[in-house]
Amino acid sequence: MRLLIEASNGSVAVENGIIVEPSGKFDGVIHAPGEVRPGLINAHDHLHRNHYGRLGTPPYANAHDWASDIQVRHAAEIAQGRDVERRTALLTGAWKNLLAGVTHVVHHDPWERAFDSGFPIRVVRIANADCVVRLPENPFPAGVPVALHVAEGVDEIAAEEVLALHARGVLNRHLMAVHAVGADTNGIAMLRDSGCAIVWCPTSNHFLFGRSAPLALLEGADVLLGSDSLLTGAGTLLDEIHAARGKISDARLLDAVGAIAARRLGIATPSLAPGSPADIVLFRHDILDATAEDVLLVIVAGEPRVLAPEHLSSLPTRGGRIVTWRGVTRWISEETAILL
Repeated sequence: MRLLIEASNGSVAVENGIIVEPSGKFDGVIHAPGEVRPGLINAHDHLHRNHYGRLGTPPYANAHDWASDIQVRHAAEIAQGRDVERRTALLTGAWKNLLAGVTHVVHHDPWERAFDSGFPIRVVRIANADCVVRLPENPFPAGVPVALHVAEGVDEIAAEEVLALHARGVLNRHLMAVHAVGADTNGIAMLRDSGCAIVWCPTSNHFLFGRSAPLALLEGADVLLGSDSLLTGAGTLLDEIHAARGKISDARLLDAVGAIAARRLGIATPSLAPGSPADIVLFRHDILDATAEDVLLVIVAGEPRVLAPEHLSSLPTRGGRIVTWRGVTRWISEETAILL
């Protein structure tokens, strides 16, 4: 199937999962004022936990206190959520991301067999563990990206995790340090000197702790952006972009969901050049101001996954269904039951 997208900032054509020259005949054409871009990269989510709402009564001193509290305070909701079929829960997380223009996501949990075939979003496979106190004895192969929750809190327990990472030999340029809210002055210096990347999840951090990663840390390290799950995050990666804007430059913010994220995660640099993988999103207007309502089309590996209903007649979609999530109505390609 050959598709053509004609937007205000240019034309992009797709064939057999690859971006091709925008010439010749096409099976479907979308004309829309707006911005066509490579799909976004979400560097931190827990895909199986997005059928929950926010749980807890913040603020907390650290993530361990939050986890202990919700196991008691919200035991019934957690038990009900665990009864949801696993693939359904994972798909709910996938579609939360796709509806916001994300085509690549890091699942900060063990790899799931569901990701190996027939999953609608690209899940980036990197090494991960929950945090330093739960590291196995010989945790990771040398030289691979590693995601860990680091200094997730505002007390001494959180701050001391940076020292513990150094002692375990994993504080290095391969580390994806997620959150890093509680890094103190010494911890900030150690994280920056190590060359690690910071995975920033501002809305989740503000919900739990009333503050986010220190600006001194964000200014001195590669920054990636993550949504976290809806247990603590406000919504989608677009909500994180809005929360982060103004704290780092717009150029760095775009890199945090694009080129820098790709380089740190070891995947291809997002591109609309012919020959690139066809992972594409069409926004109604500039991405930095966009909400999920502004996501008109999402293509993953050449397959339309999300489409605004007004454009359904423009593409030869097969199957799928119409869903409404948080007031936004879209066609999605997945027919399997999900909790949106």
